[in-house]
Amino acid sequence: MIELEDFFEDVIGKTLRGTGMADGVLSFLTNVDEDLIAKLKDGEFNEDAVRAVAPSLGLDADSLVELGNRSWRPEDVELDGLKQFNTDFDGEMTVNAYLIWDAQTKEAALFDTGANADPALAAAKELGVEIKTLFITHTHIDHIIDREKVIAANPGIRVLVNGKEPVAGAERFAAGDTFSIGTLRVSTRLTWGHSPAGTTYVVHGLDRPVAVVGDALFAQSMGGGVVSFKDALATNREQIFTLEDQTVVCPGHGPMTSVGEEKAHNPFFPEFK
Repeated sequence: MIELEDFFEDVIGKTLRGTGMADGVLSFLTNVDEDLIAKLKDGEFNEDAVRAVAPSLGLDADSLVELGNRSWRPEDVELDGLKQFNTDFDGEMTVNAYLIWDAQTKEAALFDTGANADPALAAAKELGVEIKTLFITHTHIDHIIDREKVIAANPGIRVLVNGKEPVAGAERFAAGDTFSIGTLRVSTRLTWGHSPAGTTYVVHGLDRPVAVVGDALFAQSMGGGVVSFKDALATNREQIFTLEDQTVVCPGHGPMTSVGEEKAHNPFFPEFK
């Protein structure tokens, strides 16, 4: 079982960093002592304090408490034509890659490489599918570190990346461009903020729509606004939360989830509760 990528202290920390709000300002707004805020940031859960600070941070209190209690996780996803690979990156974290294939044509695509592409390459061989495209969600090293191995194992593979976030050896495209995996359709949406041009790939043609989101969104969290916190929130709202509720969300870290589940459980988006 893949654990959640973030917990309540990560959500609070990302919001404080993203908004630039000092602990003292949050204390003034909420009457929560600064020492207690520091304890929250260190992972010491206090429900009353979490409920007090959540509104001033623009977070949903119930979802944040749920995360603090670790009382929810998304339903397991079993979908023909989709497989997740979760690999260790330098012992510091795990990172995901996804294999999606068309059962009719046996054409497949890999979305990011993860820290080690061997499991994905082995699965493609076992399934009897041919990886013709490597789609890159964003160019942070943990997501693309094994791309040379993928290219070597699949001569003639097409490597695609958003043109605003180029990487050597990859063909550039613009958000809104569309592609195919056999009979499956792939559309592209710009979900930037965590990276300069993070891209969400929406795949149609399986039994459920699939959105491979990179680090734009996690189960009950999000990647954080390394480039722009404001735009990370805005593009998630505009480009991911407008998808069908049944859409499977494939994040760069942590377990798969769905748009509907994130509307109900993600503290960063209180307007959907």
